[in-house]
Amino acid sequence: LNRVWDIVVREPDDLDNSQVDPQAVRDTTRSLHQTIRRCHNDLDRFKFNTAISSLMEFANHLNRVWAEASIDSATWRRSIESFLLMLAPIAPHVTEELWERTGHAYSIHQQMFPSWDDDLAAEDTITLVVQVNGKVRDKLEVPAGIEEAAAQELALASPKVKTYTEGKSVNKTIYVPGRLVNLVVG
Repeated sequence: LNRVWDIVVREPDDLDNSQVDPQAVRDTTRSLHQTIRRCHNDLDRFKFNTAISSLMEFANHLNRVWAEASIDSATWRRSIESFLLMLAPIAPHVTEELWERTGHAYSIHQQMFPSWDDDLAAEDTITLVVQVNGKVRDKLEVPAGIEEAAAQELALASPKVKTYTEGKSVNKTIYVPGRLVNLVVG
């Protein structure tokens, strides 16, 4: 809770809005919406430890972007407010005090739990596992909506995979969207 206190009491106006990294803002927004979704689902199932774990991961992300000074003050404020709203059911007294320190005159416990947007929570890239004859040979970072043909092309172009497919024909390709490409060679 001391780390949370230190994060929340930081002055967002200290952030240099001329140094904003658009990718860092997107990453922070995505991380925020993923955390809201996970925390909401965990609290609904009374999985308090995993909800706290999600919040601490997000706190670490906030520490990182603060140190880099790569996000704007509006994104910081929105992230802090949502963070406090998610933490309120778990640590009510501390969040009430921090909510007041962030400039709100009304109780945090009269606010709605933040909502998430699945489109904003979606990853831009995924890790695609490439197997040759059922054995993992490479892992590729690819766009999230990659088609089978493009995934197969990238898998065959990988230097690690080429060593196992060189001089052999690909008999069959098994593609699990967003997860893996398995090349059966013979």
